[in-house]
Amino acid sequence: MTDAGGQAERGILGALKPYLERESLAAFFLGVSSGFPYSMIGATLTTRLAQDGIDKKTVTAFTLAFLVYNLKFLWAWMVDGVHLPVLGRLGQRVSWMLVAGILAVAAVINLALIDPSADIAATALAAILVGAAGATFDIVIDAYRIETLKPYQLGTGSGMSQYGWRIGSAGAGALALYVASRNGWSMAYLSCAVFALPAVLTAFWLGEPARHRDAIARTGFGQALRAVAGPFAEFFRRKGALLVLLFILLHKIGDTLANLTFRLLFDDLGFSNDEIAIYDVGIGFWAYIIGIFIGGVAYSKLGLKRSVLIALVLMGISNLSFAMLAAAGHSNVGMAGAIGFENAASGFGGVVVVAYFSALCDLRFTAAQYALISAGASIVGRFVTGTTAGGLIESIGYVNFYLLTTVLALPGIVLFWWMSRVGLIDAAMGSAGGGVDRDAETSA
Repeated sequence: MTDAGGQAERGILGALKPYLERESLAAFFLGVSSGFPYSMIGATLTTRLAQDGIDKKTVTAFTLAFLVYNLKFLWAWMVDGVHLPVLGRLGQRVSWMLVAGILAVAAVINLALIDPSADIAATALAAILVGAAGATFDIVIDAYRIETLKPYQLGTGSGMSQYGWRIGSAGAGALALYVASRNGWSMAYLSCAVFALPAVLTAFWLGEPARHRDAIARTGFGQALRAVAGPFAEFFRRKGALLVLLFILLHKIGDTLANLTFRLLFDDLGFSNDEIAIYDVGIGFWAYIIGIFIGGVAYSKLGLKRSVLIALVLMGISNLSFAMLAAAGHSNVGMAGAIGFENAASGFGGVVVVAYFSALCDLRFTAAQYALISAGASIVGRFVTGTTAGGLIESIGYVNFYLLTTVLALPGIVLFWWMSRVGLIDAAMGSAGGGVDRDAETSA
């Protein structure tokens, strides 16, 4: 009995140990700061605009501000190669983390001071600036996380990063709703700026990442040009790189299209701010946490390829739950079920898909390559949402809209399955992966 109890205790401690390593804890705090700018121009801004009486087409058009995130690969090379004067003494990644954090705070404060009902154009510009600052913050955070984590920690670190991201986005969203109901939206946005601190403080705590590698020299025009083109040239020289990029572009269309319209559905179904905070933020948060835990277990037991395929299927199916909620109308049980399933599926997918995308990076070009990968992951869905989502909802209704988003998930599922079958997943892996999937599948 004692031996069995001791073995169980050691088993629990052994399972928790990877999550308590300082690199994994760092990934958590980095994720907290990564999530908050996204929340400020995502669900939070959607709710703010809807409550100010802005029409649906204009509200969904604001999701185009997220396209700035999809363009971040255009300047991500600077984070890899531009040495900041004076602050550069802190280290390449640490100095950029400080500057990017300050930019994110300044952009959110700017958005806080603008009244959408008085000047919608200024609001749009402010949202774009938050997107640009948040994207730059993400570039630094992602590079720092990947270079800090060892290959065997990619799954655990991705999970901890997703935990942090959810806490940052949900925490900022819940805080904004709470403060807005009592002190107005300007004060709500100002109060959320504190969420930039965890990443900056973490960078000062850990210092420069151990796996950071200097890329191409940046003296002279020719070398500078190679610094810009080098990360992309290296990626596209890999076998199957174009198909991997096609998967990145396709796999999240339906999920992105659906996610950026949820708050419109909640508003039209008559849910109050407090109900949204309880169900969307509260239940959604815990469901996401559970999904992340299951995703981490699946990654370690099933390997990368099988766990990613399961995640793609779950994320596609999750959109059906919102079609059911739209059909049911104002139902607290229905909202809890839809939010719970969608967030659990997103948490599961967040761990394994982020681990896969991280493993694709070459450590010489971490910032630029992960920026390209993460930008491509949602660009199509965001563009479609910003240009057609509001019109689609008005013309075919919410039920048919969410059924359509489910169908749009199928191409990504089929493509990933086929790439796994023919060996292209392993062939296109980067140096950050270190053969992690083959090792995982051997031990499973």
